[in-house]
Amino acid sequence: MRIIGGQFRRRLLRFPDSIGLRPTPGRVRETLFNWLGQDLSAWRCLDLFAGSGALGFEAASRGAAQVVLVESAPRVLGALEANRAALQHPPSLQIWRGDALQYLDSATTKFDLVFIDPPYRQGWLERILAKLERVTTPESLLYVEAESALATFGPWRCQRHGVAGEVHYHLMQQEIQ
Repeated sequence: MRIIGGQFRRRLLRFPDSIGLRPTPGRVRETLFNWLGQDLSAWRCLDLFAGSGALGFEAASRGAAQVVLVESAPRVLGALEANRAALQHPPSLQIWRGDALQYLDSATTKFDLVFIDPPYRQGWLERILAKLERVTTPESLLYVEAESALATFGPWRCQRHGVAGEVHYHLMQQEIQ
């Protein structure tokens, strides 16, 4: 899989086969970054279920000031570290070992954009919802991939939505009162 835009454009990302690993397709990433804008300078991004790291590496390539990739699977972590090394260890890119709930319990940083692409049918969305306020502000955006369309996700409302095969992807924001 290749990074599609920014500083690392066309760089190849390698990752192992792993149960539940669904790299976000290039077409979907292109759509997402068209929605967000191509330049993420000064943005802080959190990839809660990094997997292949496609979303986080793409954000780093587009100038994000900070990108945290959260992953717990040892083989997948090894691939993320190898891909980070292949990109000459960008200082904005950090890899955190553990699961999403552990990260959210310990987080002290607020993010502008949170990528949420959990394993399907395991209740992850419900488990992390209450903890998202630790890492978001009212202006933060969520990018959520799910097995079905989501009009809402707690206080978050879908601003944009697309479908690619069996994946529904959403850009969400809180309604500001």
